[in-house]
Amino acid sequence: MFVRRIAVIGTGYVGLTTGACLASLGHDVVCADVDEQKIAKLRRGEVPILEPGLAELVTEGMAAGRLKFVVGARNAIAPQGDSDDPIEVVFLCVPTPMGEGGAADLAAVEAVAHEVRDLLPRGCVVVNKSTVPVGTAARTKQLLGRRDVAVVSNPEFLREGSAVHDFLNPDRIVVGCDQQDAAERVAALYSRLGAPTLLTDAASSEMVKYAANCFLAMKLSYVNAMAELCERLGADVHEVTEGMGYDRRIGQAFLKPGPGWGGSCLPKDTHALMQISEAAGFDFALLTASLETNERQSGRMVDKVRAAVGGSLANKRIGLLGLTFKAGTDDLRDSPALTVAAALRAEGAELSAYDPGCSGEVPGMTDGITVADEVTAIAKDADAIVVLTEWPEFRALDWPALAKVAANRTVVDTRNLLDPDVLRRAGFSWVGVGCR
Repeated sequence: MFVRRIAVIGTGYVGLTTGACLASLGHDVVCADVDEQKIAKLRRGEVPILEPGLAELVTEGMAAGRLKFVVGARNAIAPQGDSDDPIEVVFLCVPTPMGEGGAADLAAVEAVAHEVRDLLPRGCVVVNKSTVPVGTAARTKQLLGRRDVAVVSNPEFLREGSAVHDFLNPDRIVVGCDQQDAAERVAALYSRLGAPTLLTDAASSEMVKYAANCFLAMKLSYVNAMAELCERLGADVHEVTEGMGYDRRIGQAFLKPGPGWGGSCLPKDTHALMQISEAAGFDFALLTASLETNERQSGRMVDKVRAAVGGSLANKRIGLLGLTFKAGTDDLRDSPALTVAAALRAEGAELSAYDPGCSGEVPGMTDGITVADEVTAIAKDADAIVVLTEWPEFRALDWPALAKVAANRTVVDTRNLLDPDVLRRAGFSWVGVGCR
């Protein structure tokens, strides 16, 4: 394969994973960020996010001389060390958070484009890796004002908690550009992975990411609605989804009910697609219903907890198992666990929580929640224990010991994670979602 000199702008989940994995594929990569403290940590091999395998790749890449970290996009594009070889590909992996009205905020993308446009070598390719609205590649091209620089859309499909695995074992590579040669150059970066590759136009590539994430959001909303219907009709959602999942047209993935979907991608992307649809004059009623179902789901979980403690949450001590939006990550952004917690707190509940990925209180995120470093502390004198994140280790807790310290032996399992028989043998009553 051809070794390329690559600059990655942004060292969040997407940027750091992209840089480290591209270096592991043999490319020479320099990663940039505006956060000087983060760059200092990365240079020491300290990875500030919980992502299996990422720290090892960073260490290996730096030891091999294929991965470097610098402060600022300008320094990433300038020649590195003794090398006079120009940067060939620049990945933009900067934040595109939900802005006003739900639209994606492209301020960071636009700022980087302004910063680097006069520094880019002739023939360089700029790649939008961040999730951006349809038309952003064209907008970036306009901002750069460089006919000799191509702009490519190459969306990421990385799941937090398995980002390295997803990058190195992709279901597909999607590359979009109106210049075929530029699209092929970017696709060639991944040639060692042997994944199905779609070369398309930029607009279609940008739409693929939204279409995929919003479909998954709708699938989750569907199964949560189905769980509620199962409760009303006396059916068991476990049996229903197992029967559905054997159908190859549906599959087993994303068929587990829960407290709602969240995280850094699905809420942002669904609201962004709603904005895109409205701007195009299209009433995306199916997506609207999915959002409404998701908002309803957190209220349903609160209803279950309220009923479990006797009808009122005022002054009830509730122990929470899980705060992150999913297991395997330390990310609290748009966590459905925190949405449920806020609603419980609003009704007067006293909250304590334990999460393997969260070592203490996080201002602005866990306000009003006492975060403990061991499970017994949240179970002691609890009127109910509520499972909000599907950490596998919760299945192996010493439930008989927890039963001895709980005030009321009730577990509300919003993830259907635990074995009801194990809980019952320990003396707990178990309340699930969509179950008899």
